[in-house]
Amino acid sequence: QAFTERMEALAEQWRDLHARRAQLKAHVMRSGSTVKENERLRTQALKKAKEEKEQNTKRDSELLGAKSELEALTKQHQKLSKKLQKYSLFKKYLENVVENSQFRDIEDVISFYKALVRTRKDLAQSHWGHRELTEQATALLQRLRAEREAEMLERRDELVQLRESLDRARSDILQWEGRWAELQDRAARKAVELKSLNMAIHSLFH
Repeated sequence: QAFTERMEALAEQWRDLHARRAQLKAHVMRSGSTVKENERLRTQALKKAKEEKEQNTKRDSELLGAKSELEALTKQHQKLSKKLQKYSLFKKYLENVVENSQFRDIEDVISFYKALVRTRKDLAQSHWGHRELTEQATALLQRLRAEREAEMLERRDELVQLRESLDRARSDILQWEGRWAELQDRAARKAVELKSLNMAIHSLFH
């Protein structure tokens, strides 16, 4: 009986131990999943914090850019305001022009002025083109004159050379004519001598 009771007590302790072991295992599993969840949440939180930091940096940079642009626009606005105050006198002048002329409004006056400026520019370009063509024609004429003068000088030199050659040829002709006359005279004398010799030989033969 004592042994049975002892065995039942051990069995009860064993069941209790298994139950506690199961509870501990479940607790460990729950703790592990909790740690993993916490790690996941921590990673997400860090990632979100990094993204928010990047977005904040980007927004700060955009804010600085917008601030600089606003300052530039403010300066430009102040500058334009000063120009507007400076040119307000001309606006009044143009209003007086409109009142005392056939123009409908200031825009009409400005359009007419722009048309005059374009016409003046076209006339200036036309004048410049005409002057350029005139300069080109003058340069071409000068070049042609220079070429003709060079050609005339060349022809003049050739003419001088030809005259010199003609004079030398005439001198050579006179010299050769003198030599030809001398040769003819010598030939005539030789012919006379030959004839006399023939007659002498004929006489001696007879």
